[in-house]
Amino acid sequence: MSEMTNIVVKDVISRATAVSSDDGDVVYNNILAELTKKRTISLDFDGITLMTTAFLNSAIGQLYSRYTSDELNETLKLKNVAEEDRVMFKKVIDRAKQYQANKKGFEDSANNAIYGG
Repeated sequence: MSEMTNIVVKDVISRATAVSSDDGDVVYNNILAELTKKRTISLDFDGITLMTTAFLNSAIGQLYSRYTSDELNETLKLKNVAEEDRVMFKKVIDRAKQYQANKKGFEDSANNAIYGG
């Protein structure tokens, strides 16, 4: 990976609040397009005033279904993440890694919770 692409979240979603999973999907698709071109990405959260885990699960969490942690650590750099949002990032990333490591267990647990087991 050589070329660096800067993705400014606020510009991609056209608002200062990153709250919906739909907006997260838009960001995810932008990231994916750059990763498939073998580019390194700077994901810039400058100007984002509110963020939710729903947004982050869609924008970043689903990347772990296609890429390893090592690959993402190499190619995805986060910029201007508010200190109070760092904990949320860690939770989303940890949950995504756990889910990918044990998909069947998670799905069985979810099905048991929903349909009874």
